Amino acid sequence: MNDIGLTELGTLLVVASLVAMLSRRIGLPYTAGLVLAGIALAFVPVGANLPLSRELIFNVFLPPLIFEAALQLRWQRFREQMPLTVVLAFLGVAIAGAFVTAGMHLLLGWSWLGAAFFGVLIAATDPVSVIAAFKEMRAEPRLSMVVESESLLNDGVAAVGFAILVSIAEGSALTVSGVAISLLWTVIGGVLIGGGVAFVVLTVAGRTTDHLVEVTLTTVVAWGSFLLAEHVHASGVFAALAAGIIVGAIGPRGSISTAGRQHVQDFWAYAAFLANSCLFLLIGSHEAHQPIALVAGALGAGILLTLLGRAAAVYPLAALFARTSLRLPATYQHVLVWGGLRGAVGLALALAVPTVVAERAEIVVVTFGVVAFSIFAQGLTMPPLLRRWKLTGAEDFEH
Repeated sequence: MNDIGLTELGTLLVVASLVAMLSRRIGLPYTAGLVLAGIALAFVPVGANLPLSRELIFNVFLPPLIFEAALQLRWQRFREQMPLTVVLAFLGVAIAGAFVTAGMHLLLGWSWLGAAFFGVLIAATDPVSVIAAFKEMRAEPRLSMVVESESLLNDGVAAVGFAILVSIAEGSALTVSGVAISLLWTVIGGVLIGGGVAFVVLTVAGRTTDHLVEVTLTTVVAWGSFLLAEHVHASGVFAALAAGIIVGAIGPRGSISTAGRQHVQDFWAYAAFLANSCLFLLIGSHEAHQPIALVAGALGAGILLTLLGRAAAVYPLAALFARTSLRLPATYQHVLVWGGLRGAVGLALALAVPTVVAERAEIVVVTFGVVAFSIFAQGLTMPPLLRRWKLTGAEDFEH
């Protein structure tokens, strides 16, 4: 993997700052502005060799983005919505993935293995894109909680499905019990690791009132939990999610000093801004080099199947809760379908598809195309849709 030098990093920071100011002035969603700027960077010398790989996305960008999002989650509301979001995240990804897999195989003649890789990696909504977009749009609290929580939770199924397909591609034998154990370890192992790291570090943090030390220790929690979980083949997203929730809920009760709380929040707000900015600039830079015209038919099918697969998952599963306190209004369901953005996680998995998969090159290009459609077509139209459906600015949950 190429390294980002000081010149490239400085360029990214300056461009990100300019895009942030311009986007707010003209009302353009920030992530869309970043991707456009990244595309422009691809045509200047400094942007030619900017790297983008699974390792960079998972090891550098995801930990601060997931941890900061978890810090902001209100545990009580998160817990109230958990039965709904768990069903949407786990069953929803399975349904959408199966739908896309069958469609890519039957419509395009892709091998079942290649179609399954694409189905799994594109079925899960992306926590980075979703959280960035819905924070900016200031959607209703309950709607934001459901959409953002599902995007954080559905990584587990996608990660397990992807790992299973990698094993198949490598010729390994699989059993039902093995798949079940893998799924449980991915989810529960990630949560336990994140919780364990958070409790240990908070115990240490409780012995100091130095806000610089407290900020440093939360940094250890974010990257330490994520990378440790990934190292033992558990979910880094679940680990960072659990760690962030625990730090946000327990830290202010004594482990983090009163003076240090604002410093911690400010630091993580900046860290998320920095990671988000660099990531979407890099995505835009690499979008510009994708030979999308060569796979236009596959891209069209991929976009259509991704949307139909999402709809096939959301509407039936939401109907299961129609007579409960977790009922989702029709407009919420429409937002879940159209606002289920794709982004960094899908790209990271696409870049990690084994070379033995015959359709690997097409998978990467089509994934970039679906992500571009998600950011521009879906991302740009969500704000007016939320305003039209009056789903912005509410203070409390509406059931």
